[in-house]
Amino acid sequence: MTMTDTSATVVLDPNRNVPGVRRQGIGDALRAEWIKFWTVRSTSWSMVAMFVLGAGLTVLVRATSAEWLAGGEADENPASFVTWGMMFAQITAIVLGTLAVTSEYGTGMIRATLAATPSRGTVLVAKGVVLSATLFVAGTLTAFAGYVGGNWFLDNEGVGIALSDEGVLRAMFGSGLYMAGLGLLAAAVGLLVRHTAAALSIVLALVFVVGTMVFLLPGAWGEWLAKLMPGNAGSGITAPVSFNPNLLDPWIGFAVFSGEVAVVLLVAYLVFRRRDA
Repeated sequence: MTMTDTSATVVLDPNRNVPGVRRQGIGDALRAEWIKFWTVRSTSWSMVAMFVLGAGLTVLVRATSAEWLAGGEADENPASFVTWGMMFAQITAIVLGTLAVTSEYGTGMIRATLAATPSRGTVLVAKGVVLSATLFVAGTLTAFAGYVGGNWFLDNEGVGIALSDEGVLRAMFGSGLYMAGLGLLAAAVGLLVRHTAAALSIVLALVFVVGTMVFLLPGAWGEWLAKLMPGNAGSGITAPVSFNPNLLDPWIGFAVFSGEVAVVLLVAYLVFRRRDA
């Protein structure tokens, strides 16, 4: 019987035999976030809900109020109704922004995300880009759809609004910008509290309840506090003529709103960087 000589050790050349590990960059993170974002049902349903609420309600309200707006007894400007449904569509942006973050904590996916991309700043930037780009496009298309559908009824009554009229195009693209900003605000709060119900309660209360109640505060400081609330400051950009004459100028208000969102995002990033997954 013959025995074959064997070697006890294997010599590896680190420059040739060991495969290198490619460092994940922002492109890989964006691709991963895009896939995760569109493979959950909540994204598609939120997009459908935004379109139905934003465009559908705008068309419905303008169809039912066109005759009244054309009559002499109307006390509102027809341009105020161009994006009426977006007041309700903003709820879907808040829901989608919250779920983009908290759903990963609920399923434990955040641990796999951070294992693949250890840089938390890269993860946060990728999530923000995918979320805000999607909401900007969806919000703008929804605003245009509501304008086109509802303007047919106003044209028939002789009070149609042209795209070239002052503030109309700004309202179309402003609706997309405001939806993107709301989504980022909700995502930042979701990153801080890591709980879907808690994050939704905080942002919805801040935008709809607190933002309305502060108008009841007396004096100039109460008036300014109301103007600076995120929902009041940012929403002025979504309508050619606002129903509320006490809001800030549309672009100034949106700058204030963007600054508030940036501060909450910064705080969320600092907490996200220090906290365990």
